[in-house]
Amino acid sequence: MERDINLLAKQTAAWEYMEDDHTTELGYGGAAGGGKTRVGCYIGAFGYAERYPGSRGAIGRKELKTLRLTTLTSLFEIFADLGYKKDRDYKYNVQDGVIRFPNGSEILILDTAYSPQDPEYTRFGSLELTWAWIDESNETPLKAKQILKTRVGRKNKINDEKVKPFWLETFNPDKGHVYTDYYKPWKDGKLPEYRAFVQALPGDNPHLPQEYIDNLKRADKITKQRLLYGNFEYDNDPTLIFQHDAVVDMFTNTVDNGDTYLVADIARFGEDKTVIGIWDGRECKEIITYAKMDTERQAEHIRQMLTDKRIPFSHCMIDEDGIGGGVIDNLKGVRGFRGNATPFQIWDDRTQKMVNANFKNLRSQCYFKLADLVNTHKIAVRCEDENIRDTIRQELENIKHKDPDKDTRNAIISKEEIKEQLGHSPDYADMLMMRMAYEFMEKKRSTVLPNTIKRLTLPPVNVRKNTSFE
Repeated sequence: MERDINLLAKQTAAWEYMEDDHTTELGYGGAAGGGKTRVGCYIGAFGYAERYPGSRGAIGRKELKTLRLTTLTSLFEIFADLGYKKDRDYKYNVQDGVIRFPNGSEILILDTAYSPQDPEYTRFGSLELTWAWIDESNETPLKAKQILKTRVGRKNKINDEKVKPFWLETFNPDKGHVYTDYYKPWKDGKLPEYRAFVQALPGDNPHLPQEYIDNLKRADKITKQRLLYGNFEYDNDPTLIFQHDAVVDMFTNTVDNGDTYLVADIARFGEDKTVIGIWDGRECKEIITYAKMDTERQAEHIRQMLTDKRIPFSHCMIDEDGIGGGVIDNLKGVRGFRGNATPFQIWDDRTQKMVNANFKNLRSQCYFKLADLVNTHKIAVRCEDENIRDTIRQELENIKHKDPDKDTRNAIISKEEIKEQLGHSPDYADMLMMRMAYEFMEKKRSTVLPNTIKRLTLPPVNVRKNTSFE
């Protein structure tokens, strides 16, 4: 049955990608009011469920309750607008989470949230799908969408007709996997042939009330940049500890030089990289990256760099968690960094004592210190590779304060949570963070305000040397 579904120009572009011969993955949106939900409803219901009898699709969102209150509500409103009658043209089984059509097509309703009881998303394992749509995909963990995507195309033969599988994500600006998968390669003109991105802004939707646009224009800077202008470089998450503009300035800052250091975040065979930074004071003058190198060879390379650049072994900091210990064993005299170690004590002039710092662990203490220096333009990074600069920016802008409203020690979210959003380990960010350990080991003492981090406002922290790193 042919239907007049009155698509906007950007929605028409999305529909055409669905109908072409080669696009199997589409990202749509990137701002508020661009018609994201309507695109998903049209493609799912009419592009597939009605057109291909017996097809099976899925609509997913992080929280099932939110999906029902928002996405499904819009879907049923569209059904009503087009004359669909419940229990005649479709049936919705709330308990099973399935919408069924008289022609045998189905739409499954899925939550994509992480569950400790199902860390590998085995609940998606037996699904056979023709198409799938993740609404507000930026909220969905990367692993969830990766696994669900493998189920799309498993049911691509309908009545002896081969049907093109289709994967759709709709989202607002975010610095996680939607930035990596869609926005950044689209901006650089490097999207693979099978993937497309349609940026739809409020101005592309003539049906939006002017009052809605006016409210966006009056919003704070970050909200306006993201939801009005579709700027992916900004994020309104209050738990972020790095300011976007300060992170960008980090690559052009001028800072005083000082002692030289070598800091290394170690990886071996796998997707993670070994990242080495050569520092002159608070200026990272050089970044070296290795991939798939055994620990013995990495130790040899680091030893040679320390010799060539005349860096004392005591000024070499190596990640001791995981396999980094093997490198340290081959480089006697270098320092090991253990992220879960006890934070450094800090000197308090008011009590004339060393006091405990209000951090969960050393990793958290050093990340907050790095954020303090970056946000006050006291860190510089020299890097000519634009891809590495983008990776550093993205990694730092995914470092978040864990539970800032709770009366607990200040902490950073786990590396696993960061990897869920980025799709890779924050190797460059961790290298920068580990350099901060030397900030707490300097031979000076100054007034310190202990335990004063409130939300994300960080005081400068100066401490005298802690005689016990461990």
